Amino acid sequence: MTQIRSILLAEDSPADAEMAIDALREANLVNPIIHVNDGAEAMDYLYARGAYEGRTGGEPAVLLLDIKMPRMDGLEVLQQLRTDERLRRIPVVMLTSSREESDLARSWDLGVNAYVVKPVDVDQFFLAVKTLGKFWAVFNEVPPEA
Repeated sequence: MTQIRSILLAEDSPADAEMAIDALREANLVNPIIHVNDGAEAMDYLYARGAYEGRTGGEPAVLLLDIKMPRMDGLEVLQQLRTDERLRRIPVVMLTSSREESDLARSWDLGVNAYVVKPVDVDQFFLAVKTLGKFWAVFNEVPPEA
């Protein structure tokens, strides 16, 4: 039986986080949704340290990652994930307001799986997040753990 993996959302905007969580729930996914407020907290979750020490459940099905966050931004998180043998296969989707070409290019250079600019329209935002959640949590096939 396949383990149901979490969806990790790294988002510092309370409003955007609430909308994303609502959209994922509206998609009727059974995956637990873990919300962290910045990149440093995302790394704590992934390395099961700090507030997440002793957590169970394995790696997330996907990391929905904002770029512009305090303490550790999304690009720093992505760079660290892609250099870690254990975490490099975690699918990462940049879900960001940034339309800066440098952020887009850097994300792809670092190995992002998708780059999605947050739609301003609430309905389009919901549709985008629901679609991302369903694809990565339900349809995407992952290799067996080593």
